[in-house]
Amino acid sequence: MDVNAAVAAAAAIAGLLTGVIAMLAFRWSERDLKRPTRTSLRPDSNAALPPGVDTVLSVLSSSAVVLDESDSVVKASSAAYALGLVRGGRLAVEPMLNMARDTRRDGEIRQVELDLPRRGTGRGDTLAVSARVAPLGSRLVLLLVEDLTEARRIEAVRRDFVANVSHELKTPTGALSLLSEAVMDASDDPEAVERFAGRMQIEATRLTNLVQELIDLSRVQNDDPLEDAEPVKVETLVAEAIDRCRQQAGSKQITMASAGAEGLTVWGNRGQLVGALGNLVENAVNYSPARTRVGIAARRLASPGGDLIEIAVTDQGIGISEKDRERVFERFYRVDPARSRATGGTGLGLAIVKHVAASHGGEVTVWSSEGQGSTFTLRLPETGATRERTTGGPLIVNGDDEGPYETDTFDPFPAPEALP
Repeated sequence: MDVNAAVAAAAAIAGLLTGVIAMLAFRWSERDLKRPTRTSLRPDSNAALPPGVDTVLSVLSSSAVVLDESDSVVKASSAAYALGLVRGGRLAVEPMLNMARDTRRDGEIRQVELDLPRRGTGRGDTLAVSARVAPLGSRLVLLLVEDLTEARRIEAVRRDFVANVSHELKTPTGALSLLSEAVMDASDDPEAVERFAGRMQIEATRLTNLVQELIDLSRVQNDDPLEDAEPVKVETLVAEAIDRCRQQAGSKQITMASAGAEGLTVWGNRGQLVGALGNLVENAVNYSPARTRVGIAARRLASPGGDLIEIAVTDQGIGISEKDRERVFERFYRVDPARSRATGGTGLGLAIVKHVAASHGGEVTVWSSEGQGSTFTLRLPETGATRERTTGGPLIVNGDDEGPYETDTFDPFPAPEALP
């Protein structure tokens, strides 16, 4: 009997524990159901919202948060969670919460722009938002938040662009004004007039180049080059780029060499591609010391999305520091402003190359080492037709207009030593 009693007592205790555990599990799951999530509403939230409001909020592009009289979140869009506005069923931004309380008290609509820290970046980045709070019925408050970060960035770029253009235009126009006064004052000195007139011609050329590059940049940003696309021979692009810079190269005794372009074609706007490659070659010539070499090498590069044509322009120039390499494709940015002034550079050439490459579905990259030179690489999609690639190349053009044409293959230049 004692054994039976012990067994019965143990069974009773086990049954009691099972009942307690089941009750706790039920309570826990019930609390989880009541907790708001990113993808669902509270069980009673639909009933709390006025008819039709839920449908309207679901189609808004703004981040939407609905608060009740206890500042609890009745409804929040997924965008509100993504921006970090709602955490744990509560509005996490104190200024917005204060606005909601003031609006609930007096019924007035309020709007403010705020800079919020980004979560998880660790870089001190801020998120620019515009918050608008309005009463929703007698008990609820609606908060709508617009992300203004991208709009702010675009506005800053536009503002900087206008300021840079104004500065760049002011320099040659101011110089022309001063030189014209000098010519008038030196009307009885033919040598001074000739000297000042030469300077005026240089400044006028710089002004013309700046205006033309502004037009080119505007065109490549707004036009779709693929509307007038055609197969373009890489050999033709390279030849025209070399011909464009032959005079500058000849004056500095710079040899320009090319190889590997035969049989390769790209698909795009011929004029824009010629201008982009010409800008790379022109920069290489301008920033190279006298009696060095500039090389243009082309090859086919296998890619999962289709073969690419890679055109590399290598120089033996001054090189680019690591901090400058991140900004060389920005508009009006110059690695060496004093040298750019001397060469007549506007700071727009590489920005044009970047836009042309992107609009053709390609990219442009740079490798450089200070004192060792630079290599700018333009990658563009190849035309659909498969062409047999030839090796080697017969085109090496000496910088002198009357110089010889040599036959050789392109060899990367290891060091910026001058040629004899």
